[in-house]
Amino acid sequence: MYEGPVQDLIDELGRLPGVGPKSAQRIAFHLLAADPADIGRLQDALQKVKDGVVFCDVCGNVSAETTCRICRDPRRDVTLICVVEEPKDVLAVERTREFKGRYHVLGGALDPLSGVGPDQLRIKQLLTRIGTDVNEVIIATDPNTEGEATATYLVRMLRDFPGLTVTRLASGLPMGGDLEFADELTLGRALSGRRSM
Repeated sequence: MYEGPVQDLIDELGRLPGVGPKSAQRIAFHLLAADPADIGRLQDALQKVKDGVVFCDVCGNVSAETTCRICRDPRRDVTLICVVEEPKDVLAVERTREFKGRYHVLGGALDPLSGVGPDQLRIKQLLTRIGTDVNEVIIATDPNTEGEATATYLVRMLRDFPGLTVTRLASGLPMGGDLEFADELTLGRALSGRRSM
């Protein structure tokens, strides 16, 4: 639609997740009108992310060092591991301020149709981490088809470890939600995962 570099920028921005053609166009024209110093800071930030961010050798989370701050923190409970799909999921769990253990980032979920099998995920590293210190593994994969398949696979792989408890995050109704607006699957899971009070 536009010529040369402007269209190239729109096309590249449109490849980002969650950025559609209209948003890509708005961002591109915002960048064109932006102060050169702002563009320079954005370029520097992008370069620093590409050059300086690594994945933690222990858990697979994003880090500025070979071991992330959570794995280095001696106050974290080493007997408890929360397994998540992506680094963004670590932040989601951390925001709750309820979890005091450590994490394991798989790097995705099983998706055979897209060619993602167990060998493409950090499952072997998880199995290696489970030793005498770990008492519980909490599976916190997404509640979708791929996440459920991954959780089922992990349960099969982990059930033979002696003394290890494997749990799954509860799923159900959101706080402040109305029953009449809940879909059947969500309401069904809420009923099957109910707890006594």
